[in-house]
Amino acid sequence: MKISEPAPGVHFVEGPASNWLIVRDDSGFIVIDGGYPADRGLVLESIRGLGLEPADAKAMLITHGHVDHTGSAAYFSRTFGTPILCSPEELAHVQGKEKHQVTFGQVLVRAWRPRVFRWMVHVIKAKALQAEPATRAEAWTPERLRNLPGSPVAVLVPGHTPGNVALLLPGAQVIAVGDSFVSGHPISPKSGPQMLHKMYHWDAVAALASARLLESVPAKVILPGHGPALHMPLAEAINALPG
Repeated sequence: MKISEPAPGVHFVEGPASNWLIVRDDSGFIVIDGGYPADRGLVLESIRGLGLEPADAKAMLITHGHVDHTGSAAYFSRTFGTPILCSPEELAHVQGKEKHQVTFGQVLVRAWRPRVFRWMVHVIKAKALQAEPATRAEAWTPERLRNLPGSPVAVLVPGHTPGNVALLLPGAQVIAVGDSFVSGHPISPKSGPQMLHKMYHWDAVAALASARLLESVPAKVILPGHGPALHMPLAEAINALPG
């Protein structure tokens, strides 16, 4: 686990294979995404390491309903009563009523590749197969988001999942893009702005098209769900994505 503060009050946590954020201001703090189920202890540790108490989180915002981003959500909801919030289009996915996740079969047919095999082993150890849905998750509204620490603004980026979003923190000019695009991934030999492998997307064509629409969003720091932070204008990162 590596924690950095790429902008004042915005703490970026690079977990073993998935990232999350802690955003705080004078009104309190929120968490954006929550790693794999086995990352829960690290999520709690990262919050406490900043002198905060997990029970005090104003909300946990979920960029999309994949198990490497929702792994701590059910625990926070059940243990602390933390509101788990996501886009209305993603609510059924986060609640476990729908599933838009890479299948074991899709991974297995590619497991002869060393990178994929190592990633698959990590996923199993990270308890992805035992993930618990956040059944009490709620759909956010723009007003509810505005009243949270950091005043996040949701930008719908469908394709990775039907209700996938990026979350802009306007005052900090920071955007949490989740898996809309990433800067690295265990199965990728590349670093820098890139799309995830097509098997991870609900609709790979729509995912790329939606990511390109982020070009006009005013952000200078990009915090992806996988890989390190990118310190560049969002438009520059989008233009670097493969065609």
